[in-house]
Amino acid sequence: MTTPFQEVGTGTFSVVRRCVMKTTKREFVVKIIKKAACDPSEEVDILLRHGHHPHIVKLFDVYEDDTHVNLVLEYCRGGEMLDRILSKKTFTEREAAATMANLASAVSYLHSNQVAHRDLKPSNIMYASSSCESDSLRIIDFGFAKQSRAENGMLMTPCYTAQFVAPEVLKRQGYDRSCDVWSLGVLLYAMLSGQTPFAMGPNDPADEILKRVGEGRVTMEGKAWMEISDNAKDLVQKLLDVDASRRPSAKQILQHPWITHRNSVPTNTIVNNVYNVESVKVRYQLNDSFTMTLQGALEQTYRALTTTSSVNLRPVNASALAKRRLTQLPKMGMCSS
Repeated sequence: MTTPFQEVGTGTFSVVRRCVMKTTKREFVVKIIKKAACDPSEEVDILLRHGHHPHIVKLFDVYEDDTHVNLVLEYCRGGEMLDRILSKKTFTEREAAATMANLASAVSYLHSNQVAHRDLKPSNIMYASSSCESDSLRIIDFGFAKQSRAENGMLMTPCYTAQFVAPEVLKRQGYDRSCDVWSLGVLLYAMLSGQTPFAMGPNDPADEILKRVGEGRVTMEGKAWMEISDNAKDLVQKLLDVDASRRPSAKQILQHPWITHRNSVPTNTIVNNVYNVESVKVRYQLNDSFTMTLQGALEQTYRALTTTSSVNLRPVNASALAKRRLTQLPKMGMCSS
């Protein structure tokens, strides 16, 4: 049995709390999902089947009560990726390449198993370890994730967070897993430049962001890009191609020269040159009492287009959802109650 503590995150239909296993004192988080608002069956199924990849968050247990489903997940104590990058004294292009290699590895694995995440954004990429090494990166929150079942592998339901969304999703055309590749491109652009490719700040009108994304207007000019290598710029340009058919697959990202030769990528510092936190705060100031870093500006802008008590947890063997999802799957390190 776990004991929930403070809230560490919220979503449209859920709240996430840190929790501790009473018997072992090990820390986890519990994602508490409202049954009336959301069916988490797909999320549970994906995590049980594919959560053993080193860069995908682990699901350890599933409980439910009368009103909520509770997912006991790996605790990512290192925090959100861009928050940690912003707080570092130095961050190099080589570190950015290592980060992208690990993320592309996880996305490639998901895509090879016909899974699209569909909501890759800074707050859904965290460090499991407080050391914040790229090897401890985890992709979290599979609430929008989808397993392709149609013969052509196309997805039709538009699920996205503003600004990471690919043009083909905005146009409500059939789209496939290349929408995740687009999101990786937005993340890479932000890592390298400290800017977003399609938004100037948190107050940008949603229709203007849509227009920029739909047109695929990407510029890599100015001081932020002066010392970035040509190979890095080439990959960014390819990932943010408005034509999904021309975008590389996640597997092909791993074969790009900037990734395969990442040990020889420049080690020039881009944090001191680009991530000037004080200037970013000024740039994204919302009012006299509240300022936002790049991370906050990203999340606030993306949110523009998107559509508390402790719980009484029951044992996993009493959970109808867990029974349905586990009948055909092997045990995967589930916590004892």
